[in-house]
Amino acid sequence: MRISRWGWTIATVLVGTIGTAAFAGPVADKVGHTDPAKFRKLTAVHSGAGGMAFAPLLGTDALSTNLIFIHRGEIAPRSGIGQHFHNQCEEMFVILDGDAQFTIDGRTSTLAGPAAVPDRMGHAHAIYNAGDRPLQWLNVNVGMTKRYDTFDLGDSRVGAAIDPVPQFISMRLDRTLLRPMQAMDGGQGAVLYRRALQPSVFATPWSFVDHLLVPPGASVGSATKPGMSEVYYVVGGEGEMTIAGETVPVRTGDAVPVDVDQPRAIRQRGAAPLEFMVIGIARDQAAKAAYAAATAPRR
Repeated sequence: MRISRWGWTIATVLVGTIGTAAFAGPVADKVGHTDPAKFRKLTAVHSGAGGMAFAPLLGTDALSTNLIFIHRGEIAPRSGIGQHFHNQCEEMFVILDGDAQFTIDGRTSTLAGPAAVPDRMGHAHAIYNAGDRPLQWLNVNVGMTKRYDTFDLGDSRVGAAIDPVPQFISMRLDRTLLRPMQAMDGGQGAVLYRRALQPSVFATPWSFVDHLLVPPGASVGSATKPGMSEVYYVVGGEGEMTIAGETVPVRTGDAVPVDVDQPRAIRQRGAAPLEFMVIGIARDQAAKAAYAAATAPRR
């Protein structure tokens, strides 16, 4: 089956039909690079207002786990994505700047970026840019399988009532919330880190969202998370990552996939800190449960 709703076709492959070996190959070939010249313009996305431009960074072939896609683009002024359901996958809209109106199950609030709102499986969501300039936007989709599903409500959410306090789960990439961690995974110096979204937030094998800042001169050592894959989206800065023995340069706008059982290490380069949003996706629900138990705060 193929879906062309987003202006290009997305292969929807059931999990289990593709083995881990199919995802082998040079890491450098798998890194997704943000390139506005490749953005495609679409209007009325999920019956939303106005238009936007975006392109895929990573697709179903990036990881052996159930990552379906990561998209990167811009939402034009007074434009958005209409309210729609995902019943077998989960999605998270991220704004990297500005303000946006996020909706979950018909309740809408304005959040200042950089911010993200996850949409749990079986719930509805939307986003609207009520401002006068484009919003930089990122979208992450993870499923129970690698199959994407959607059900549109025909609701643009334009003029929706705004709740002053969000009635849904949200997070901000707020550096003031980060905490220092010395010699992370055997690396050099101190990095700043926090777990922004815990495993319990998600119903699929999606397991966490982390915020990581690597200051100048610091690094993160080589390590793996058992049963877990990750995507490192570079929010800002530049550096290099070594994944399964292969070192690749990374910079703002890159999405770097790290598959199950692949060790990764990180080194900052340049004058600015290297900042990541990290997406964790377990091999399956059993691996997610084991990871959640191993990382649960001790009482």
